[in-house]
Amino acid sequence: MSFATCLIVMLGGAIGTLARYTVSVLALPISRELPWGTIIINVTGSFLIGFFGTLTLAQGRYPVSENLRLFVMIGFCGGYTTFSSFSLQTLDLLRGGAVLRAGVNIIGSVLLCLAGVALGHALAAQLNGGAAPIVRAAIEEE
Repeated sequence: MSFATCLIVMLGGAIGTLARYTVSVLALPISRELPWGTIIINVTGSFLIGFFGTLTLAQGRYPVSENLRLFVMIGFCGGYTTFSSFSLQTLDLLRGGAVLRAGVNIIGSVLLCLAGVALGHALAAQLNGGAAPIVRAAIEEE
């Protein structure tokens, strides 16, 4: 881990955080019953990491440098996706007595995020010219 790599990840995280804030603000009008901003962010972030991670594998059609993968997958996606916000908002729903809405939030978010990452992976694998392994690198699992 070099200083330059840390800067690359930090820059990606800063941009992802700004994108997260922007989507959250734009989603406020539709977020009365459920935290739709967080759901949208988690689903699109899941799609992005599945799509980009698969499309840019070294053996894929569009390989990119490890630094760019770290920028997008660790930095941007790490700053953009909001699992901690999801957890806090779900707890707030539960504490407010909205058990059914909390359950919908949990099940809907998990299923939609899994669908997002699967769709991103499938689309990128197709663009790569066929099946591709699931993204797996030690640094991406931290």
